[in-house]
Amino acid sequence: MHILKLTQIGNSIGVILPREVLGRLKLEKGESVFLVETPDGYAITPYNPALNEQVQAGREFMREYRDTFHQLAK
Repeated sequence: MHILKLTQIGNSIGVILPREVLGRLKLEKGESVFLVETPDGYAITPYNPALNEQVQAGREFMREYRDTFHQLAK
């Protein structure tokens, strides 16, 4: 567990992620993270949850039209 303190950054308030956390999330300076609400609270993730929903929709579409894609591939 890491305790993060809120700090003034210009006119905003932010948190500083420890180097160890950045390494585990495979993040570097300038990259984005997402704060996601979960049933257990909030989670910080480097993965865009909206993109995951789009990928799932694409997989469902491909599964539904699997036979059509096989015919088109011939």
